[in-house]
Amino acid sequence: MILDTVNVALVDDHTLFRKTLRTFLSEQKNINVLIHASDVFELGTKLGGTKVDVLIMDLYLPQLSGEEALKFIRDQFPDLKIIVLSMCTDVVLINTLLDIGIYGYVSKADEPESLILAINSVSENRIYRSKMLTEALYWSAKKNVTGKSVIFDMRERNILQLLWEEKSNREIASEVFLSVRSVEKIRQDMKEKLGVKSTIGLLKYALTNNIIKNQQSTDVGL
Repeated sequence: MILDTVNVALVDDHTLFRKTLRTFLSEQKNINVLIHASDVFELGTKLGGTKVDVLIMDLYLPQLSGEEALKFIRDQFPDLKIIVLSMCTDVVLINTLLDIGIYGYVSKADEPESLILAINSVSENRIYRSKMLTEALYWSAKKNVTGKSVIFDMRERNILQLLWEEKSNREIASEVFLSVRSVEKIRQDMKEKLGVKSTIGLLKYALTNNIIKNQQSTDVGL
């Protein structure tokens, strides 16, 4: 399978780690590291009109807290797919990061291949469900046992299941025999029904309301 080239930016204030990571990623055939920076303000200066698909950033950076840094990036560059690369194991904090709009969370203790998988997943507009991110979703589902009740039809429920299984729009379209555009519209319609802005919002609702089947067997990284 030939993968599309993914343009990547790195933000980490540890120079040795950042440059080593840049070298490792640059060795991958489909990954092009365009920018590396020590903080979000340097990132903002370097980005300019550069087309970056995926941003990989540490959670703990100078000048701003992790949440503040993520909000700054989301406000300034809303189209960036963000992967947090950190040693944090706080599921409450990771859940907050999900609400801000990250697409993936990778632990610095994970194997390097996990980061490659995450980059390729989020570049296709998929949520990368690492062990920590999945645990954060479970925590949120247990906490939010009540909330808005919406009835989804079987096709919508099937699409939610496929999203949980980290399928891309193209893969979902193939499985439910619809066009990619139709799948995109159904996903947007479900978000509007729930009043959420992201796929994470859909997944949280699906978990809370037991729409997801065979949860343990589909957990990537568990």
